Amino acid sequence: MDINNKVLWIFDIFGVEVWITQTIFNTWITILLLIVLAVLIRVTMGGWKRVPSGLQGVAELLVEKFDNIVRNAAGEKFMSLGNWFFAAFAFILASNIVGIFGLRPPTADWATTFAFAAATFIMIQGMGIKHRKGKYLKSFFKPNVIFFPLNLIGELARPVSLSFRLFGNVLAGMILTSLIYSAPYYLRVLLPAAMHAYFDLFSGVIQTYIFCVLSLTFIGGAAEET
Repeated sequence: MDINNKVLWIFDIFGVEVWITQTIFNTWITILLLIVLAVLIRVTMGGWKRVPSGLQGVAELLVEKFDNIVRNAAGEKFMSLGNWFFAAFAFILASNIVGIFGLRPPTADWATTFAFAAATFIMIQGMGIKHRKGKYLKSFFKPNVIFFPLNLIGELARPVSLSFRLFGNVLAGMILTSLIYSAPYYLRVLLPAAMHAYFDLFSGVIQTYIFCVLSLTFIGGAAEET
């Protein structure tokens, strides 16, 4: 597995070069796989049943569990954010585990993780202003106006830390797994499978969960009275 984010194609659109990198292409593949999976689940389930069973039962269980995560991390009033974070969870998780199939994980590119963290940052500010209005803006100047630069830096550090945490873990796993493939042949018998199982599956799930829970916690915290 090559850890470099290679440029696959370069298009000239009205004099502007558009680079299609591995991250972009693999992101498209990930999105396509999720769409296909969603369609297959919907077709397989057929009509909606009052008493869930089989695949419908699994789907409802996953949605119920994720609703509980949203409720515990952000609070009841933010249940409407469950749809966005469920979609984000599915995409980030899928992006983390495509390395099993030899693809470069889109989340190994900081641009991908920062985009999600930036969306979280916007929601933090939006929900803070929506629920606390002027009090939220005044919180940037507490306990004294001279602390505004520090409070602002602390607020901006949230999306940066979120993005680097996810990006760093995925990239580190990809690098370590790639090193195994260059090891002597007797180490390449079982180790690659174990490395993929840990970094792509176990760590991928954990890092996705941490990203979503921290995002929800920050959003819930911004809307609480202090």
